[in-house]
Formats: sequence, C-alpha cells, structure tokens
Amino acid sequence: MRTTIRMDDELLRRAKEHAARTGTTLTRVIEHAVRQLLARRRVSQVREPVRLPTFCGEGLQPGIDLDDTAALVELMDERDAPG
Repeated sequence: MRTTIRMDDELLRRAKEHAARTGTTLTRVIEHAVRQLLARRRVSQVREPVRLPTFCGEGLQPGIDLDDTAALVELMDERDAPG
C-alpha cells in the first residue's frame, strides 16, 4: 500500500542514513520501527496478575486510617518503643 506521511526532517535524515548503512530501503526501516512499536505495546499490555501475600488476622484495628501516613508512623513508633 502506498501512503504519505509527515516526518521531522532530522528523523527522516537519520532514517535514510540508517537505511543506507544497513543496505535496506527507507520503507523497510519505517515498517520495522512501526512493527517494533506495536509489538512492544502488545507485550506490555499482557501482564500476569499480581498476587499479594495475605495473612490471617482480624483486619484493621479500630481508629486506624490507612490514608493518614503520619498517624500510622506514629502508631508504629509507639509500638516499637522500648518498655
């Protein structure tokens, strides 16, 4: 298929240089680059589910707010303090 694209002049110059250096055509360089981009996106979208370890317990203690990091740090410091 034939198409027209607009490309940054510097990028086009570098692509042509690469084609000449590797003995291929500009079309093949562009096709290869687009294939790599599309393959990378496909691979990055397929992920294994994340498994988080869980532990037995009674859940959150009364008065604990997981969104209040300062209070959590204070509570942990109190718990770890000697005596």
